Amino acid sequence: MTFIKMLKDDAGASAAEYALILAIVGSGIAVAALALGGSIGNAMNNASGCIDDPSDTTCAPAAAG
Repeated sequence: MTFIKMLKDDAGASAAEYALILAIVGSGIAVAALALGGSIGNAMNNASGCIDDPSDTTCAPAAAG
């Protein structure tokens, strides 16, 4: 009798759906973190280059106005 109730129970379906949503959201966060990490790394490298050689034209502040 308990086995038949277990077969008819569909509560596990919602748990599987939540797991799938969690996997998709987690993947999105991981991809965003990798992209953001690359951007931050590039910005740090550019800042380091400007500290080493301030006369570089890429280090000039943007013109106002």
